[in-house]
Amino acid sequence: MIARYNAQDADGYVELMTHDACEAGYRGAVLREGREGVRSGLQAMFAQFPQNHADILTSYELGETVVLLEKVSRAPDGEQFDVMSIYSFSGDKVSRVEFIR
Repeated sequence: MIARYNAQDADGYVELMTHDACEAGYRGAVLREGREGVRSGLQAMFAQFPQNHADILTSYELGETVVLLEKVSRAPDGEQFDVMSIYSFSGDKVSRVEFIR
């Protein structure tokens, strides 16, 4: 998924998600709902930050959950921040992603 995110391939990214997947703040409000919501949200972000890139610093897997610590940069000399992403799976598809920033 991160490779597709870094390629700014919103269509490829959402192919790896269930139809009713969502992205949300950790234990909070849903930010993007369903594949179409995630796709349109990513497309808007990629348009705003065309050099956006995430590097995985650390990853953990337990059962149907994967946790990534990522370093995100909006541009090579731009804003950088750490984010922890918690991916929940249903079978081989992501059903929910929660972000801690």
